[in-house]
Amino acid sequence: MEHRIKIKKIEHINHNVLHLVTDKPKGYIFKPGQATEVSIDKENWSGKKRPFTFTSLPEHKDLEFTIKVYPSHHGVTEQLEQLQVGDHLLIGDAWGAINYIGPGTFIAGGAGITPFIAIFKDLLQKDALEGNSLFFGNQKEKDIIYKNRLEAWLGDALHIALSEEQHEDYHKGFIDKAFLERNKVEVSEPVYLCGPPAMMEALQTDLYEMGMPKSVLVTEDLQ
Repeated sequence: MEHRIKIKKIEHINHNVLHLVTDKPKGYIFKPGQATEVSIDKENWSGKKRPFTFTSLPEHKDLEFTIKVYPSHHGVTEQLEQLQVGDHLLIGDAWGAINYIGPGTFIAGGAGITPFIAIFKDLLQKDALEGNSLFFGNQKEKDIIYKNRLEAWLGDALHIALSEEQHEDYHKGFIDKAFLERNKVEVSEPVYLCGPPAMMEALQTDLYEMGMPKSVLVTEDLQ
């Protein structure tokens, strides 16, 4: 079912990430970690749907999205940057396999953090964030989405890796088997994985080599 929603707030939270707040259709439901197909309610754009994750919680009166923009692609995210308060988006029903099944390790790359933002918000509200850790890969420090918020929420349980920049506080390189083993990741507990397909494929191989059973992996299907 398609829903038309109005933008109530639109702002950059860093150089290439937008935060959008919209009204919420009556009776609309989703779980923390889920996404929906979004398009822009304008001529030539309403049929171009892209998946974006909710970074608000189901009980909030508004919907929120945190969206990485790619101006060089000349696509939907570039057009989103041009929108203003009062413009409309079109969304479908919520979908997605990422949902919380218990304390464990979250691994994200870039915009793959967005489903985990909603899950962390929900756990924080329930005073149940303890026991979870996050490994978050980015290119440079300026790319880290909600860095201050994640540091406040997770403290020493936050492990950031930068692939293209040296920084005294963060690991230089990619999140890989060696980095996970060095930080004593417990692969018998839930592992939540979201990021670019190449990263997810490589990490699934690493995690299985570390002895992770398929039953504890929470991720979207790569197929």
